[in-house]
Amino acid sequence: MILPKSEEQLMKFLWKLEKAFMKDLLNEFPEPKPASTTVSTLLKRLHVKKYLGFNTIGKSREYYPLIAKDDYFSSRLNNFISDFFDDSSSQFVSFFTKKAKFSEIELRELKEMIDEELKNK
Repeated sequence: MILPKSEEQLMKFLWKLEKAFMKDLLNEFPEPKPASTTVSTLLKRLHVKKYLGFNTIGKSREYYPLIAKDDYFSSRLNNFISDFFDDSSSQFVSFFTKKAKFSEIELRELKEMIDEELKNK
């Protein structure tokens, strides 16, 4: 599932902090900061979607991610490849390497990564 931008932004803060109270999350937002009620609503939505959990400490909640950042972005990338490249990773890589402005060194590094993955298969 791809999260709306506002929820994804909040998850990025939580992945960065690993555990956070509401005040910690509010501090991560750039100015103008959203209202705490807005952040509270986003946290409730993410909890319902099972993206985050929390521990109650006194009257406060300490939030933590239930889904790893790599897992979320891997899923998002796979959806992107499916939607725009007919579910073909090779079409995506072809487009990516031709349209992105890679230097020769970067392309060689990518090739080395692919060669390493092939060795491990």
